[in-house]
Amino acid sequence: MQLELAQIPIQDGAIAPNVQRVLDVIAKRAAGTDLIVFPETTLSGFPTRDTVADIAQPLDGAALTRVRNAARAAGVAVAVGLAERDGNRFYNTTVLIDERGELALRYRKTHLWASDVGVFEPGDRYEVCRFKGMTVGMLICYDIEFPETARALASLDADLLLVTNGNMDPFGPVHRRAIVARAMENQMFAALVNRTGSGDDNLVFPGESALIDPFGDVVCEAGAAETVLPATLDPARLEGAREHYRYLHDARIALDLETLEGDDGRRARVIR
Repeated sequence: MQLELAQIPIQDGAIAPNVQRVLDVIAKRAAGTDLIVFPETTLSGFPTRDTVADIAQPLDGAALTRVRNAARAAGVAVAVGLAERDGNRFYNTTVLIDERGELALRYRKTHLWASDVGVFEPGDRYEVCRFKGMTVGMLICYDIEFPETARALASLDADLLLVTNGNMDPFGPVHRRAIVARAMENQMFAALVNRTGSGDDNLVFPGESALIDPFGDVVCEAGAAETVLPATLDPARLEGAREHYRYLHDARIALDLETLEGDDGRRARVIR
């Protein structure tokens, strides 16, 4: 599978330029790319308590519809984040749009960072879908500091973890280290895509996007500059990492989460 990790700057609260930047990346995608992964809340940036009601959009809103149309026209899948409105509730959400422009997967951030609290409500489930012969799950930023989140996806047989990230200095190294651990301890690929540039409140985003293989080895990584990083997943690395032992099978401490089976083939672990 061919990925592009779109490490781009984002304008907080500025939907139109953020959407246009995403469309530009999609339009320039390399031949053979299967999936482009963008950072956390790409389309909206980070809202505040005062702005979230104006910035958040439903999944059938204008911003995501434009991205879905672009993905369909380019024949490429896209993982992209936004501030989601669902009635009177707001979520920090990432969606996986397939190459037909369909919503293959939605994930709502379950672990809220301090600046998320009072702005978003936490999600209640970890879910996977099948894409290009692999089982894919998603997390958002602070989620990856908790080993149980990636383990919940591993318990659903995830092969690839997509992490949309908006981690700022001085905490950048925390996620860069955590993504290696999450990949290795669950014997899965893990793609971390962080913002770069600056944001509101003088925040600086260090980038450091990377693809990690199931052994915990770095396949490719970015520095701090804006870039679209090509990355290749070799399925043989999955087979090799799981050939002699499986952490998930050997673990003696089980996750206490309810499992749901969807009619569309999706599976979820639910926080009760």
